[in-house]
Amino acid sequence: MNAIARLLRPTSVAIIGASADVRKTAGRPVAYLRKHGFTGEIYPVNPRIESVDGLKCYPDVQSLPGVPDVGIVLLGAERAHQAVRELSERGCAAAIVLASGYAETGEQGARRQQQLLESAGTMRLLGPNTIGLVNLTDNIPLSASGALEMDHFPAGSIGVVSQSGGILGALLSRAAARGIGLSKLISTSNEVDLELADFVDYLVDDEATRVIALYVETIRYPEKFRAAVLKATRAGKPVVAFKIGRSEAGAKAAVSHTGAMAGADRMYDALFRQLGVIRAQTFSDLLDMPAALSTGRILRGNRVAILTSTGGAGTLVSDSLGVSGFETPAPDAATGERLRALQTGDHAALDRNPIDVTLAGLQPDLLRGAIRALLDSPSYDALVIIVGSSSLAMPHLMADAIQDCLAGSAKPVIAFVSPHAPEVGALLNQRGVPAFAAPESCTAALTGMLQVATFKATTQTAATPVLVNAADERVDLLTAGSLDEVQAKQMFARFGVPGVREIVVATGLEAREAAEKLGGRVVLKLLSRQITHKSDVGGVAVDVTTEQVAARLLTMRQEVLARAGVEPDRFLVQEMITGGTELILGMHRDVLGTAILLGMGGVTAELFNDTAMRLLPPQGGLSQLEAWSLAHELKTWPLLDGFRGRPKADVDALVGAIVAFSQMVAQLGARLIEAEINPIFVLPAGQGVRAADGIVVLG
Repeated sequence: MNAIARLLRPTSVAIIGASADVRKTAGRPVAYLRKHGFTGEIYPVNPRIESVDGLKCYPDVQSLPGVPDVGIVLLGAERAHQAVRELSERGCAAAIVLASGYAETGEQGARRQQQLLESAGTMRLLGPNTIGLVNLTDNIPLSASGALEMDHFPAGSIGVVSQSGGILGALLSRAAARGIGLSKLISTSNEVDLELADFVDYLVDDEATRVIALYVETIRYPEKFRAAVLKATRAGKPVVAFKIGRSEAGAKAAVSHTGAMAGADRMYDALFRQLGVIRAQTFSDLLDMPAALSTGRILRGNRVAILTSTGGAGTLVSDSLGVSGFETPAPDAATGERLRALQTGDHAALDRNPIDVTLAGLQPDLLRGAIRALLDSPSYDALVIIVGSSSLAMPHLMADAIQDCLAGSAKPVIAFVSPHAPEVGALLNQRGVPAFAAPESCTAALTGMLQVATFKATTQTAATPVLVNAADERVDLLTAGSLDEVQAKQMFARFGVPGVREIVVATGLEAREAAEKLGGRVVLKLLSRQITHKSDVGGVAVDVTTEQVAARLLTMRQEVLARAGVEPDRFLVQEMITGGTELILGMHRDVLGTAILLGMGGVTAELFNDTAMRLLPPQGGLSQLEAWSLAHELKTWPLLDGFRGRPKADVDALVGAIVAFSQMVAQLGARLIEAEINPIFVLPAGQGVRAADGIVVLG
């Protein structure tokens, strides 16, 4: 058994700094271990008291009668490292450090945190600044969370890893109140040693866990996280993550909480999407989605049947599903016939969806028949059952009827509890029917299930990343700093992204001659290594004729001098590209890694902010499939696909350019500080792409 396994399933626990006063934080761990049925050895350690809750209290770690698997350190930050060193010297597998006052407080705290790590030696550490962990599968609470004051927690198949201690308690208590069973809950917090990916990796191998839920403030080791999540995917265990820091205020709060850089939120979106991590959009989603996924049922499409005995609630669910792209078609003829045979009279609305079966909540046999008919129907991929006010009187009738039908189909079945009835929702959850108190929660749950199925389908056909060749020696010869536009586009061309035809000039006469060679209507630009945003200083003129170009060059020289304080001596005359779609192709680098960015290009790129991102794999560039999906995610994708009679763009050439650009970024690595093609023109099908402008900054 390795150290993490011993941490989660210890046979003996030492409580360093234990208190006999259960009203104090230091008094809780012993009380909770005994209250919730821990059957192993408990060793309180405190030189000032003789016993804790009837257990002998030892003066120090050296006095313990045996080597504990885990030590819970309740001392302050000034002394915690001493206890950690003593536990390590005794051969303890892992220690949990609750104290705050480490990296989250600044430089001095970071030094204290490093001291803690050095004191641990080969022993593993959870924390500091953590509330601990709770193993519900085996009744082992190693925590001081006040949520453990509750008497009972249903064990289940959802494992939770949180980088916030308080969130652990919030999820534990909320899940218990809703009848949602959890398996393990771990608070990693400052992650001086053990961190998010370590526990994802552990939970993948944990037989009691089917779904992994993450509360994320920052990912410190992206490649380690990537490996752990891909392991979960291969094992068929979905990962749901709620990532805070989407706003500037939230990002600052996340950094101040753990003392770690958070990274750009859009980079997390890209990372999660590539790994198949389901991103919870709200905190409630962090329970709702795993609750649905833990059933193990697979959603194979977006067609949903809504069975209700209260029309208004059914409409709420239908509307929420529709906004998120789900379909609620009317029953097919055969299914409608089965439904009509269940109920006489004209009270039921069986030819539409929501399917309103009057008084179904008081007639379990009618409800069973309707559920089975809808689950058997080829027209539906999932079923939402509206639990109305009639269930309040006899909740077991409704729960029993639904539960009885589950074995007959593998389709997802969830419930919307329309009245405020937490006890009804808890009962349904305990019976294996995910129950929700809001229509939007039903939609979130089904969305998560659909994302899992979609990701599985795409990964089965995903191509491997494109590996790159050895470094280009000609790049190594370039000096550090910004390249001028011509040099930048020459680099792009060497990697397979062609540029527009262009000629470097210095005088009006040379500009006129160049314009004649390039077709008579051209683009005139400033050429400079110092000025990268040429439009801002009057350094770009579009659709200039041969007759105008000499005079326009003189005007441009004066405008640039006036605005930038630099008199340019070189200009660029380019062919005028028409009939293409302007995109931007670039890179972005932060603590999570390096991403390739594609979006609407030209001068309005920042205004419309229509972009999609893909992180580069550990080795090589993007695959063709990844490049194609990157383009397909754009809101402006229809412009490339023949929107309203436009000619279809050369998407194959665009995909090739994205792959080539990503190869360049992967090959140059840390030497490449910034690279961007804006715009890259995507011409009509069969005509290719052209890089019309570009920026490269080398380190």
